[in-house]
Amino acid sequence: MDTSTEAETERVVFVTEDGVPTGETGPKLASHHAETRLHLAFSCYVLRRSDNALLITQRALHKKVWPGVWTNSVCGHPAPDEALETAVRRRASYELGLSGLEDLECVLPTYRYRTPPFQGIVENEFCPVFAAWADVDPRPNPEEVGGWRWISWADYARWIEDPATDASYWARDQFAQLKDKKPFSAL
Repeated sequence: MDTSTEAETERVVFVTEDGVPTGETGPKLASHHAETRLHLAFSCYVLRRSDNALLITQRALHKKVWPGVWTNSVCGHPAPDEALETAVRRRASYELGLSGLEDLECVLPTYRYRTPPFQGIVENEFCPVFAAWADVDPRPNPEEVGGWRWISWADYARWIEDPATDASYWARDQFAQLKDKKPFSAL
């Protein structure tokens, strides 16, 4: 009987500085450490049409990478040979119970970041950033998500720029580039 979880069997795709796959992959959990190789990922910001609120999530406390930190709606890694849009939809369904993302759009196609060490782990990702819309509340997977809330973009802007906020490195870094891009600039 196979008792492995998705996180234990998931593989990351290693890429060049330009985001081109090298043909190599590695196990997701074992690939994240103090010398994490550059790999492909994504971030997605889910907005609610009825009031233009943004869904933010808290990473589950038992996660290996950035546990308990608040961040954008959903992040993840595409599987080998999986289209980014397909990966975003798969992870939104798995993590958030949101299977009906609408108007999924890549808003930062070449975003790349490397975090300072956090509990001995460095994130090093070529990470296109997406925006999408959903009109239902999430039904989060407790293995992935410790908390969630809808927040107005104006409140998010104040929250993410507050140094005391327990926000992910990448959410803070992405905000500077997202705030002047649609759909965020219109919120």
